[in-house]
Amino acid sequence: MKPIWIVDDDESIRWVLEKALARENLATRSFVNARDAIAALEFDTPQVLVSDIRMPGASGLDLLQTVKTRFPGLPVIIITAFSDLDSAVAAFQGGAFEYLAKPFDIDKAVELIRRALEESLREASIESGPSATPEILGQAPAMQEVFRAIGRLSQSNVTVLITGESGTGKELVACALHKHSPRAQQPFIALNTAAIPKDLLESELFGHERGAFTGAQTSRRGRFEQAENGTLFLDEIGDMPFDLQTRLLRVLSDGHFYRVGGHQPLKANVRVITATHQNLEQRVRVGLFREDLYHRLNVIRLRLPSLRERREDIPILVRHFLLQSAKQLGVEAKRMSESALQFLTGLDFPGNVRQLENLCNWITVMAPGQTVEVKDLPLELTQGQDFTAPAPAGGSASLHAGAGDQVVAAAPEAAGAPHDANLHGWIALLEAQAANMLGSGQQEVMTVLGRQFESALIKTALKHTHGRKNDAAVRLGIGRNTITRKIAELGIDGAKDD
Repeated sequence: MKPIWIVDDDESIRWVLEKALARENLATRSFVNARDAIAALEFDTPQVLVSDIRMPGASGLDLLQTVKTRFPGLPVIIITAFSDLDSAVAAFQGGAFEYLAKPFDIDKAVELIRRALEESLREASIESGPSATPEILGQAPAMQEVFRAIGRLSQSNVTVLITGESGTGKELVACALHKHSPRAQQPFIALNTAAIPKDLLESELFGHERGAFTGAQTSRRGRFEQAENGTLFLDEIGDMPFDLQTRLLRVLSDGHFYRVGGHQPLKANVRVITATHQNLEQRVRVGLFREDLYHRLNVIRLRLPSLRERREDIPILVRHFLLQSAKQLGVEAKRMSESALQFLTGLDFPGNVRQLENLCNWITVMAPGQTVEVKDLPLELTQGQDFTAPAPAGGSASLHAGAGDQVVAAAPEAAGAPHDANLHGWIALLEAQAANMLGSGQQEVMTVLGRQFESALIKTALKHTHGRKNDAAVRLGIGRNTITRKIAELGIDGAKDD
């Protein structure tokens, strides 16, 4: 991550911000005037820029204008002792992320910088797009038809509707359509409409203006703006709320939309690709999906075959996923015996390719030997039961992703086991747990596991420091404000001030 730049002619302000951000493990670089910062922009850029508004020579507004011209996505926070209306209006009109008047509370200033940092990192990850389009593998005739269709559509900007069961690789096909289109050098933005709450989906798609609703402290670009000149992939389009379908239809019809709370129409130059596992014709008949939108989306339909329709691809997919999983874990790839491969080829895999990938992740972590036999596979498979999430064998570990989202850790290592083995063990279990949750279709996996991880770390640190919050923050290497905020967010009891 790039450093945070601080531009202020007041040495005391620079010093206070540098120390406060250092406690949060955030790197900084300071400048005494705007001129030096503008010169430094020729060779480097910050993650966030914090600048005074009135300084000798070029002002903070001059710096803001330069930054927004050259780096429009870079958040700039304007700080000033002159807390007048004109300064605030000028800062926001110039595109400032936020305006902070002196004297300010240092904790609030750090929190504001953190929000700007999160926005900067989110924008950077979106605009960079996928670093590499994952492989689509398949020798079966049904997959060859898919490859031919992608080739025929390679020079087209036509709207495509991708259908198929869950786990068949609809997003991979959307990526391939983008990669081989005239828009390949522009952004590819993906959004799962079923994973976003209804109240937030409109803002996610179309963006919002500052003050459009409670919590909208800054203007935000929606996915249509982020995908400008590129491709917008809307997954699970069949689950889109009915009222939002009307707004989407208007964009597809005349190419214009409004941000939430906005009054200025924006033009969208975006290719839209949609996908669903549902029967849209049936949803139209029962009144859950607009018929006019259905016809707008169903210009070219591309159906992906289920894995049971392309069983001959299972061996090559298994080899690919085992190599991929081994590379991620830094271990030697497992090999499937002929009998095990033959056994897998005969299974139906209701979760399709995603389920097969999760199984290969489980095999990499849990199978006892390098050559995997039928007896080494999960009992749910070998006993003919429905396989939803691979369960551990041998009783050495237990993983469960259910309503409680609990992770039950592996049994303790034998006495004298090396530290690296313990470290590898819990990481492998975490990866397997994530794979199981993703394979079962659970939403917000990062949030669920992230909260469990943070909660476990903070509770353990508080136990070691007998509840002393500041000591725990030092032991964990995080700031005092951070641990205070996390304790409140996670509902952790037993913490006390030192």
